[in-house]
Amino acid sequence: MSITVAVASDHAGFGYKSLISDHLRASDHEVLDLGTHSADRVDYPDFGRALGEAVAAGEATFGFAVCGSGIGICIAANKVTGIRAATVHDVTSARLSREHNDANVMCVGQRFLGEQVVIDCVDAFLAAEFEGGRHAARVAKLG
Repeated sequence: MSITVAVASDHAGFGYKSLISDHLRASDHEVLDLGTHSADRVDYPDFGRALGEAVAAGEATFGFAVCGSGIGICIAANKVTGIRAATVHDVTSARLSREHNDANVMCVGQRFLGEQVVIDCVDAFLAAEFEGGRHAARVAKLG
């Protein structure tokens, strides 16, 4: 099923934002590219907020954000009401962020993960579904 997915990064994540975007397009998803559009230095909070706002507004079903560590841009996205962003480090954390935490934004650090791991995380995140049940009350408390 094709969906619209937002992508954003700072300069330190620009390479993986492009990698993720290409992979999503090859998987027949529509990509809403919120920048940055080069490796020139920018501030990650601006791009994390833009991605969070796009997902919260329903312009995209999910978001993928990249910075050097995956942490700063995740914090920025989580400042937006309705966003549950998770920094992931492997397929298991990507899958569980959806299944247990109903994450709608996945963040990665370009300095920490290999390209194939990032692609595998994207696929695991998109394939997973929120389990609800015992997790639903916990997720509700995050709001």
